[in-house]
Parts: sequence; structure tokens; C-alpha cells
Amino acid sequence: MKRIWRGTAFAVLALSTTVLSWSLKGDSTSVSAGNFSKDTISATEPVAPVKTISAAQAYVNYVNDIYTSADLKSADLDFNVFRKAMTGYLNFRTAGMVSAARQIISIVDFNKASTSKRLWIIDLENRKLLFNTLVAHGQGSGDNIATSFSNTAESHQSSIGFYITSNTYQGKHGLSLKLNGMDKNYNANAFNRAIVVHGAEYVSQSFINQHGRLGRSYGCPAVPVELTPAIIDAIKGKTTLFINGPETVKYASGYLNEESAASQFGQGELLAGS
Repeated sequence: MKRIWRGTAFAVLALSTTVLSWSLKGDSTSVSAGNFSKDTISATEPVAPVKTISAAQAYVNYVNDIYTSADLKSADLDFNVFRKAMTGYLNFRTAGMVSAARQIISIVDFNKASTSKRLWIIDLENRKLLFNTLVAHGQGSGDNIATSFSNTAESHQSSIGFYITSNTYQGKHGLSLKLNGMDKNYNANAFNRAIVVHGAEYVSQSFINQHGRLGRSYGCPAVPVELTPAIIDAIKGKTTLFINGPETVKYASGYLNEESAASQFGQGELLAGS
């Protein structure tokens, strides 16, 4: 009886194997284990989630990236001063107040002595420092270090805050660049006071060597004569200038609103036109 059962089992197994073989041969969609491709396997793998960041974080990343790429730390530009300047620039850009084609920002830090190279001009699009040089402050603002600032005519003092550059003209100092002061309580009278960018012989290392400080203007951010044409050509036509004052000088501006500056950033990316 056991022999009969074993024989029957072997017969059923052989028949099943034959039927399975016919089924595999006849089914064109059947795939053997050796035919699985890498693509087939990867299709079943879980897809990593896309990481997004907030507009505020995208803004911070953008500012940090330019500061690092342009190597502004090596040029002794304080990061917090740069961040202020960038905030104003982005708010100007959002409002369409500055040129979209000329992504240039100029920064003067009057927290530094006149013997320091305290003017930086930065190409934001190419993340490149164009100029880092000397710049004068007004006679009424102090000697080597500017400590007093005014928005009043005939004060001969410098004015802190945000400016937007205007057009050029030929004046008593040669090629000069008009400025529009954008902060009502700090520099709004700049245009009427004829506060302009111009060259001056007293803005030079030789003057420093002789007098221990730069010469001083009537309130204008005067620059070295030999660099004047190139500087003015780079920053003319609705670009941003930010003049930072000492920490002891109170300054408040609506253009320093970082929330509005970050509004043009999407899900982790700067919107078109950056």
C-alpha cells in the first residue's frame, strides 16, 4: 500500500512540474529571477522626501552664501553690517525701487576709523567684491572717527542710512554721482544738500601718512581720485548704498524689516530675477 502511495505521489509531482513548465513557456510576461534589472528593483524602493525650508531661512542662506562666496570676511566687512545692507537692498528690489539689471550694493561702515578701507562695493549677481577702499566722512562728524551725523544743511556732517544712486554730472570735483536719501529722519535731505559721491585728493594713503587720518568732506562720501570713474560707473543708476554708523548712534529704518525682505523667497529658492 505504501509503495502504491509513493508511486502516485511521484507521478503527481512529475505532472505538476510539467504543467508549470508549460505555463512559464507560454506566458510571455513571466520573468525569471535572473532577468530582474536594477531599474525594476529601484522602482520599489522608497523615494526620499523633498526637503523644503522657510522663506526666512532661504533669505538667511542667501545672505550667508554671498558673504562667503565674495570672501567679505577677509575684506573685514562685518557680517551684521552686511546683513543690514542686504535687507534694505532686498526691500528696495521687492518694491521695484532699484535696478533689476544692476545687482550692485555699496556699503560704508563709519564704525571704523578713516584710516581703514571702509567702503565695499559688491556684485551680488556674481558674488564678487569689486572695490574695497578708503572713503571720507564730513568735517562736522569727527576727526579720524565719525561720531556725529546730521540731516541738516550746512552741518558738514555725514548722514547715515540707505541711499539709492541717481545720475552723474560734472561738478567742481569732476565726475560726481547724485544720491537720494531714503530714510526720512536720517538722510532725506541728502539730494538738496548736494551729498554726492566724488573724488578727492585728501582720500589717499599719502594723506593718512602725513596727517594720521583722511581729509574730510562737507558730508559727502568722497573716494580716491584714481578710482572715482570706475566706482561711479559701477554704482550709478539706481543701486543701493548703505552708510552704517557707530553702535552708539541710534538708527531705525523700515527698510531693515527682514520679514518683508524674505517675502520674495519661495520654498527654499529665490524667485526669478535673482
